[in-house]
Amino acid sequence: MPSLKDLRNRIDSVKSTRKITSAMKMVAAAKLRRAQEQATHARPYAEGMSRMVANLAKAMEGDARAPRLMSGTGKDERHLLVVVTADRGLCGGFNSSVIRETRNRVRALRSEGKAVQIFCVGRKGADALRRDLNSLIVERVVDVMRRGVRFDDAKEVAAKLRQKFEAGEFDVCTIVYNRFVSAITQQITVRQLIPLAIDESHHEASHALYEFEPDQAQILEDLLPRNLAIQTFRAMLESQAGEQGARMTAMDNATRNAGEMIDRLTLTYNRTRQAVITSELIEIISGAEAL
Repeated sequence: MPSLKDLRNRIDSVKSTRKITSAMKMVAAAKLRRAQEQATHARPYAEGMSRMVANLAKAMEGDARAPRLMSGTGKDERHLLVVVTADRGLCGGFNSSVIRETRNRVRALRSEGKAVQIFCVGRKGADALRRDLNSLIVERVVDVMRRGVRFDDAKEVAAKLRQKFEAGEFDVCTIVYNRFVSAITQQITVRQLIPLAIDESHHEASHALYEFEPDQAQILEDLLPRNLAIQTFRAMLESQAGEQGARMTAMDNATRNAGEMIDRLTLTYNRTRQAVITSELIEIISGAEAL
């Protein structure tokens, strides 16, 4: 049985831990509000861009003049997975869910005979995947999520993806990230970035005739790189909001668990102290009776 001193030290240690987790919960809650606003405000613009590009791309489907970001290489042999995770931990299963989905997709693609490469955005994903998939990691972008997502960071990631595509390093690029739903829920999302995947829900059927100046091919040539940057930016914003929500929830659970542990340790401490006092009284009474 632990001594009274050991129990007091343990109680003090858990109380200190509870103060830290409570402070981290409040910090995460403050950051969550800002991150949620950014992610929510970015959604209409990103979805509007998707609809615009989808309508143009649908009209040019099968056209030989279609940009390569839309038509692709014509192959499906080499895949690049862009994995978006956090730069820090202590956020429950937020990072592990993305890492698990990435490993599952790597196994599935390899079983089909595809070549796979991994582009890591976020330190935690890179650190976890290098243990067993280090040979597949071709790029790491870290610490951009720690300081807050900026559009320039997303443009840089998108520029690297375009360079790799133009260099013929992959045929299909897919991004894997956590989409923010609520403070306690993040949804794993897998979206194909290159070549452009036309979402039928974004394609608006219309019988109207439009004249484009310049032509559709030139408009798409300009819009597709922007769309790539915007969709990357949206994924990073969603991931940042999900990270703060997951961290707030994890720290709230940790604070409650610490409080329950303090109650149990305090009860054990009081019982142990009572047992010690009772034992000392018995010894005193026994000694007095012996005299």
